[in-house]
Amino acid sequence: MFVVTVDFHIHPGQMESFMPSMLANAQASLDLEENCLQFDVCIAANDANHVFLYEIYRTKEDFDAHLKMPHFLDFNTRTAPQIISKMVHTFNRIDS
Repeated sequence: MFVVTVDFHIHPGQMESFMPSMLANAQASLDLEENCLQFDVCIAANDANHVFLYEIYRTKEDFDAHLKMPHFLDFNTRTAPQIISKMVHTFNRIDS
């Protein structure tokens, strides 16, 4: 499994407009991409402008396909001005 984590820091005052777009992107990923197995959206307990994503795809190629999906491209364009920083990390999950 291919795991993606993303840390967003959102401009103060932008969460009300950012979060509906974020949640719509997460739900579309789960609904439209059969190889998107998990897409969790979290907000830091100590920083209301820090959003953390935890996503699981079957393969890296499935994640690469996600990055080309219309719902992701729309989300990425629409939210870019609301984001201070975005850090993406990828992992290969070890199953026991």
